[in-house]
Amino acid sequence: MGGAVLAGAVLVGLDGTGAGAPAVRWGAGEAAARRLPLHLLHSWTSQPWPTSSPAPSASSSPTSSGQDDERRRYGATVLERAGALAAELHPGLRVTAELSGEDAADALAERSAAAALLVLGSRGHDTLAGFLLGSVSLRVLARARCPVITVREEECSAGPGPEVIVGVKELGPESDAVLAYAFTTAAAHHARLRALRAWRPATAPGAPYNELTTALDEAEGAAVERDGLAACLAPWREKFPGVRVAEEVAAGQAATVLLRACTGTGLLVIGRRPHRAPMPLGPVVLGLLHHSRCPLAIVPRTTAPPA
Repeated sequence: MGGAVLAGAVLVGLDGTGAGAPAVRWGAGEAAARRLPLHLLHSWTSQPWPTSSPAPSASSSPTSSGQDDERRRYGATVLERAGALAAELHPGLRVTAELSGEDAADALAERSAAAALLVLGSRGHDTLAGFLLGSVSLRVLARARCPVITVREEECSAGPGPEVIVGVKELGPESDAVLAYAFTTAAAHHARLRALRAWRPATAPGAPYNELTTALDEAEGAAVERDGLAACLAPWREKFPGVRVAEEVAAGQAATVLLRACTGTGLLVIGRRPHRAPMPLGPVVLGLLHHSRCPLAIVPRTTAPPA
């Protein structure tokens, strides 16, 4: 079982845990909505040891032929079940599966170059042990060449629903890829798009505090931010006239504003800076990964002009 990712496919990474079913539902739903093929990938060398099988003893070699065969069989079963679920949900969907002997993070990062979208699953909200918040997923998120959707194990939906929220950090070309993904997703699912920009009012260092002056300065600053957001969205509105767009500017730290806004929404879209150093993922991205209660789409910030 194996094969390269079809160009433009939706790629789903499976680790063999219960988090796989929500990721498959999301991946299959995205593929069907966008009329793209679905590619399922499982790394048998990186999978957790099957709970139905005895763990290897201290005296046995973890790379023995028998254990490798058992892991391959387990991986094949994971892929077979995932493929059956996708076919049940979306009959006629083109599904391919790959049982890889590569490291999971390496395989997914490499395949992401040809994929339109990558979907990963998570085991829960408050643990670092799951596939999403563990070392594999963090390495994939830092290196992925395409947008990555992270879906938690308890997620019951199979798509963004009636509203998609996009966090707009930059008001220039740096946000093009993020907005391109957000508008495309909203259009594919006939969803409303809420473009949200967080900003922090600035006061001149050492300036005397005056309540009236401060309020006027903040109102003026908010107006400037709204004008900038509207100008940034204008070409995307023109390209996607069928997408209903709401614009919102809120004062506060980005992570706090976005977490408050995404409660009850179907999908939150944010950008990440590629080749970020020394931390591959910034504090806002990490904060949202750990605390967001909805699926999160993380898009590498690269220029993607609307026309």
